[in-house]
Amino acid sequence: MIEFLSQPWPWYVAGPLIGLIMPALLLVGGKMFGISENLRHICAAVLPQTDFFKYDWRRQGAWNLTLIAGAVIGGFVASTWLANPDPVAVSQATQSDLAALGIDQVRGLAPPSIFSWSGLLTIKGIVLVLLGGFLVGFGSKYAGGCTSGHAMMGLSDLQIPSLVAVIGFFVGGLIMTHLIYPLIF
Repeated sequence: MIEFLSQPWPWYVAGPLIGLIMPALLLVGGKMFGISENLRHICAAVLPQTDFFKYDWRRQGAWNLTLIAGAVIGGFVASTWLANPDPVAVSQATQSDLAALGIDQVRGLAPPSIFSWSGLLTIKGIVLVLLGGFLVGFGSKYAGGCTSGHAMMGLSDLQIPSLVAVIGFFVGGLIMTHLIYPLIF
């Protein structure tokens, strides 16, 4: 069983399982899938003095806090006991495209030239990680949710704002990949 769980699952198994979770959440008590509101719930629990954080976070946020705790615990279990020893397969075409941008050490999903302490302490690292992280946080607040919440929960609930947000995420990703990354690198 451990061998089966530690291998990457094919798309035709993982995709439908993820797709079935969303209607199941709606049918079992109207639960919403989302991560981005958790920071507000944590701040409301710790700093309830501000007007923005004065609400019943236990009633509104208990499910989301449980979801994020499960994600952290699940990530720990997966990386500790179910870790796949094989390196992440990055296609040769992707490696060539990254090498053209100056990223030649491709070991897994996080190239060390960008995602390391030495990579962070460069102008490029600050722009990519810190400014990019700020913009992602601002965008998820402005869009009323993060990519996973809109793409999985919002679309399965047939919400038009989520469709608009997902289209915006894809367009933004294409602009970043094809126009902004080449300028930064």
